[in-house]
Amino acid sequence: MRSDRTTQGDILAGSRKDHACLLLLHFRDAARARTWLGRLVPELSTTEEMARFNAAFSAARLKAGGADPAGLSAQWTGLSLTHAGLRLLAGREPFPALPAGSTAEAFAQGPAVRAEQLGDTGDSAPGSWLFGAEGPEHAVHAVLGLSADDPAKLAAAVARHTKALGPAGGEVVFRQDAGKLPGALKGHEHFGFSDGISQPGVRGFHAPDPADGTTVKGKPGTRLVPPGEFLVGQEKVGRRPAGLPAWATGGSFQVVRRLAQDVPGWWAQARERLAGLKKSGAAPPEATATWVAARLVGRWPGGTPIAGCPLAEQPAPLGTDPDAALKYADDPDGWHTPLFAHIRKGNPRDGLVLVPGRPPLAAADLDGRRIIRRGIPFGPAYDFDRPAGEQEAPRGLVFVGYQADLVQQFEFLTKRWINDVDFPPARNPRVGADPVLGPESPVTFETESATGSRATTLGFGRFVRTEGALYAFTPSLPTLRALAQGKLDRSLEVHRGTVLRAGDVLDAGSVRLTLKADGDLVLLDQAGSLLWSAGTEGTGNEAVFSADGELTVRGASGTNLWSSGTAGHPGARMLVRPAGDVVVLDGDRALWHAGGGHVG
Repeated sequence: MRSDRTTQGDILAGSRKDHACLLLLHFRDAARARTWLGRLVPELSTTEEMARFNAAFSAARLKAGGADPAGLSAQWTGLSLTHAGLRLLAGREPFPALPAGSTAEAFAQGPAVRAEQLGDTGDSAPGSWLFGAEGPEHAVHAVLGLSADDPAKLAAAVARHTKALGPAGGEVVFRQDAGKLPGALKGHEHFGFSDGISQPGVRGFHAPDPADGTTVKGKPGTRLVPPGEFLVGQEKVGRRPAGLPAWATGGSFQVVRRLAQDVPGWWAQARERLAGLKKSGAAPPEATATWVAARLVGRWPGGTPIAGCPLAEQPAPLGTDPDAALKYADDPDGWHTPLFAHIRKGNPRDGLVLVPGRPPLAAADLDGRRIIRRGIPFGPAYDFDRPAGEQEAPRGLVFVGYQADLVQQFEFLTKRWINDVDFPPARNPRVGADPVLGPESPVTFETESATGSRATTLGFGRFVRTEGALYAFTPSLPTLRALAQGKLDRSLEVHRGTVLRAGDVLDAGSVRLTLKADGDLVLLDQAGSLLWSAGTEGTGNEAVFSADGELTVRGASGTNLWSSGTAGHPGARMLVRPAGDVVVLDGDRALWHAGGGHVG
């Protein structure tokens, strides 16, 4: 996967630059926008380019004792398209159907429509956003991401791309400049905590640890997650069907959020709550405001988890994994890392107990909830030695996240974990929301006592505010080249290795392929009338599109009950087409076809 020149690099490799700029673009004319896109595609940075550069940079930095290597720099370019942008360039709705509850529906609606369920209410509501809630006349069509090690090179790239918008009938709806904080805060967000540490490993991209094969080599605390959780078309957890059009293959759904941070307010709250925690005995006498803040985050400012050093930070040696020994299974009540801590809410690892007293879920059970984060600060660092009135410039974090399923990843994390005061569930008192990103709520500090667990509940306000949000899609280069010609394949692609289980539905608008509860694989029209049936039945049946290009229905025992007879074609593709059929193709040749009046 590291040698892939068809996928955009920021998804898996990451730009990792000190300086960045997001240009949110609107186009007035589809034809001119396509011409602009065709000229831009050759400039887009690929996975191969970024991975190769990042490996060289990391090796040189380690050799230099942590200093950035002089003379080694790059400038990267990436492009994502919103639902409105895809529709403009394709000249039609990009999805054949928008099933209720699907990622396609979430993407089409966007975060402004879904703001209430995402917790973006009050002063985080879309009415006060800087972008993401515009009317159609200024709707964001594209997110052009530019980044560089050298600020002068970034400025030149921004100027050049901005100038190119004129002939294309485009305009910048919003410009978001961002960059790593200076000095001792480099690599930290504005509250002062090291950011971007706990990224998921990606199977096939990161080298596995030879000892177990389940974690990243050199990072024993980082699990390897199937690549299909981030890149559409690759293997997913449970080999679930993506249910997405062919144009999405090789791409990733992108979440962009501008999060404003009230730095003095957040730290003032930590100091105020310290007294209450000491009074209740939940904090030791020597605890400081940093001790409290570290509990809210789950790490000390330098990035070391509090689980291994509860009283003071003990930085990990350069080049080592600070999460190497981070586990929560032996801390079910959150005595060491609070259950509400930001890093535990967003990634419970091996410590998620759904029913108190029972064993936690295995860490592998949560792989399908991980996202890749590419956050970078905006605005000047807050200086506590200067008067607050002189530091009213906006500051915060530009959050960029990648995943293959908006609903099951970003939205699930936000609604069911981060914002939910009852997550982990069935605790009394309630755990509370994430005190860093979640809504204002009481949180419960649980500490060990002579009689078991002692609970201290304190209120925590909200000091991170949403100022803008977008859902976009980061397509593969082949998809972008097709879009530059006004083409978009809306057929649903069933990727090799996909397993359909009872109740799974692939909805292509005019037809639906589904495995019924009785075990029969069928193709239905919009009215539900039968177009084709595999003629199979049995509880526990599965339909599998194998790596060698064969579609089969297997019984619970693994016996083949039906087959398309197309084995021996490892490059074959399976499509459920809006034209009203399902087909297995080898190139342009149909190996098997059902629906549309034909089977065989």
